[in-house]
Amino acid sequence: MRRLLPVVALLTMSACGFGAPPGASEQGQKISGLYRLMFWIAIVVGVVVLGLIAYSIVRFRRRNEDLPRQTRYHLPLEVTYTVIPVVIVLFIFGVTYHVEHQVDHVSADPEVRVDATAFQWQWRFTYPQYGITIIGTPTSYPTFEVPVGQTVQIDLRAQDVIHAFYVPEFLFKRDAIPGHLNVFDFTVPEPGRFAGECAEFCGLNHAFMGFWVKAVPRSEFDAWVQQQQVSGSPSPSPGAGTTSGPPSGVTPTPIASQTG
Repeated sequence: MRRLLPVVALLTMSACGFGAPPGASEQGQKISGLYRLMFWIAIVVGVVVLGLIAYSIVRFRRRNEDLPRQTRYHLPLEVTYTVIPVVIVLFIFGVTYHVEHQVDHVSADPEVRVDATAFQWQWRFTYPQYGITIIGTPTSYPTFEVPVGQTVQIDLRAQDVIHAFYVPEFLFKRDAIPGHLNVFDFTVPEPGRFAGECAEFCGLNHAFMGFWVKAVPRSEFDAWVQQQQVSGSPSPSPGAGTTSGPPSGVTPTPIASQTG
């Protein structure tokens, strides 16, 4: 029974993704797959190393006071244990580069463009092609909607200090730096509502700097766009595309002093 415990542990870790969430965006799924691959490589290397150690302990344990046979200058063995780690590292480098290239790829013709501007201490999301702007406050977090299965391109800016666009379920974070434009894409394959936040300490009300990403079918997204255009954005109120309350579910208490 004890011999089966390691096998059961490995299968359990594999089923739960070794602690890595599956990724709610297509880019996040690629990152999650890379994490799992790294974990399996580490398991194989660990099993081989521990197996060789256990074999050496048992096979070459002291039986008498005689010095065991010594092996020196075994060139094939030295080449083998040098080449194998190099090949593993090169393979990991190649796979990582490939995944990063896919995640960082920016489409020349995305279906939706969103200008995301971080400021102390909230977010402004503007859809230039639709003339819509969603603005949040520390007590009313903005929700910006995106169509399912289509490429959404974010033009990320910071108005004052360094902030960060971070959606944990996307497995993705990108800094917003004053005077510097960061552009990235994401595609959400399934409908859902995902919490986002600033992941760089940016001042007094940093903890209240949250937002929501809501992925909906294209028809529902088009209806939402029409509603926003009729209601006249921008508006920080929940009825105009924002959602009250922080993503964590904790109701924030506004702080009177808003100095930087």
